[in-house]
Amino acid sequence: MTTRTTACPDRGPDPEARGVRLVAVLLVLTVVSGLIDAVSYLGLGRVFTANMTGNVVVLGFAAAGAPGFSVPHTATSLLCFLLGAVAGGRMAARHGQGTRRRWARLTLAVEALLVGTSAAVAFLWPREPATRYTLIALTAFAMGLRNATVRKLGVPDLTTTVLTMTLTALASESRLGDATGHRSPRRTASVLAMTAGACLGAWLVLHHGLGIPLLIAAALSGVLGGLASGRE
Repeated sequence: MTTRTTACPDRGPDPEARGVRLVAVLLVLTVVSGLIDAVSYLGLGRVFTANMTGNVVVLGFAAAGAPGFSVPHTATSLLCFLLGAVAGGRMAARHGQGTRRRWARLTLAVEALLVGTSAAVAFLWPREPATRYTLIALTAFAMGLRNATVRKLGVPDLTTTVLTMTLTALASESRLGDATGHRSPRRTASVLAMTAGACLGAWLVLHHGLGIPLLIAAALSGVLGGLASGRE
């Protein structure tokens, strides 16, 4: 009596596993967010283009007539961020059924292109009246696009732009809280990444202008776009 065995087909290596894991990618993108907000807040008139929680508060300050804040600047940032998020949602609908690797790489490539364009504008026309609005619009759109994608990717505790809930989780789930914070290293790394990006961005803006930090942000997004995997 012979026994017939069926061999499992060799599916080959998992394409999602090739490249840098999404956790590392999102941590570096958190650094990029710090760079972008340093440029926008310090160099574009006290407006955020990555952190929309802060931007909504700033819009309230501007609407109340607080000195140093601008309703047009802040409203431009908020509107362009929302348009970027809409574009991110459309991209998710079109490409979200494929591999996360391809989807993440496509989004990061577009982000790199937008931020790179803003760097070119900052270098070529640093004092033109329209430059400030152009930089606000390009970086806010890029951050909206990325935030929509990050939300759909659904990697826990890594939003890349907002830290309020991350800090809340760090404290409430610490040993002094309910002691359930098994993701504390990831959360701590996210806070440190944002701080590092903001510190580096502020130093570059204060000493070298807007073009260099934007160029660095674009380069980081571009490199990650070429290396990101679909694995966490």
